[in-house]
Amino acid sequence: MSYFKLVFLASFIINFNLYSQTTGNSTVAVTLPIVTLMDIKPAGTITMSFSNPGVAGNPIISPAANTTKWINYTSAIALGGLTRKITASINTLIPGIDIKIQAAAASGSGGGTLGTPSPQVTLNTTSQTIISGIGGAFTGNGANNGHRMTINLSANTYSNLSARTNTPVVITYTITE
Repeated sequence: MSYFKLVFLASFIINFNLYSQTTGNSTVAVTLPIVTLMDIKPAGTITMSFSNPGVAGNPIISPAANTTKWINYTSAIALGGLTRKITASINTLIPGIDIKIQAAAASGSGGGTLGTPSPQVTLNTTSQTIISGIGGAFTGNGANNGHRMTINLSANTYSNLSARTNTPVVITYTITE
């Protein structure tokens, strides 16, 4: 009889272990919205002034390039969606003056599929791509994050130049698919 009890007890323990639960399931609903945000940091106006050449016969002196502005963005694209791009244009042309812009490679605290800068472009009233290939990404916020912008002014056709004081030109940046 003691042999039977031992076999029965061993069988009961083995069967108990074979049917014990070692995993579980839980369903989590995840929502990630499509996000398209962009801004220019720091806020404020840029002032760029040409200088007199100082010697007759020399060209006017272009202002130093301005590198104080940064493009920051956050992007979450639709599943299988297109990458985004950033374009730039100006509201008005100044006769005899070229306004050129170039974005640098992204730097700072961002991550993801950051955009690729285009070569330098001469701005006009038609939007031109300055950064392309933006996927799911964020650049970090503020100066020293994102793409540093370099803005240059130069004379292009001297016969079109005329004296001006504080002529406002608005650069419009747009992020699109």
